[in-house]
Amino acid sequence: MLYIASDHAGFQLKKYLITYIKTQLRRSIQDLGPKKFDKDDDFPDFAVPLAKKVVLKDTNFGILICGTGHGVCIATNKIKGVRAILGYSIESAEMSRKHNDANILCLAGKVLSNEHANAIVKKFLETKFENSERLVRRNKKIADLEK
Repeated sequence: MLYIASDHAGFQLKKYLITYIKTQLRRSIQDLGPKKFDKDDDFPDFAVPLAKKVVLKDTNFGILICGTGHGVCIATNKIKGVRAILGYSIESAEMSRKHNDANILCLAGKVLSNEHANAIVKKFLETKFENSERLVRRNKKIADLEK
């Protein structure tokens, strides 16, 4: 399952991306909130529940959006099993999947254009983990830090 959530600073981009993902990428997506704009909401209230859903299955992925992408990335990486990255470029999204098996893409709602966000999301969702011995070994060392 693909999940998406945001805070107020990412609300408009989230709405746009949901439409893009459903119509252009033809993927189902579950919106974990917020359902309406609230300028006083706090990103951890949406990021943490999304992260907890993503880690339930290896096939789950998430997209989180706040003003810079930093806050949601920091918050979700506190959850065991999360490998969240800041998607600042198409290349960063691709390499995070290929080498780090990233499962949550964090985006900057106040920085990215709709078109750039589309391209980053598309690349993140279409790229597979390379699963080579070297990359598995590196990712295991990171996962061991959670113990």
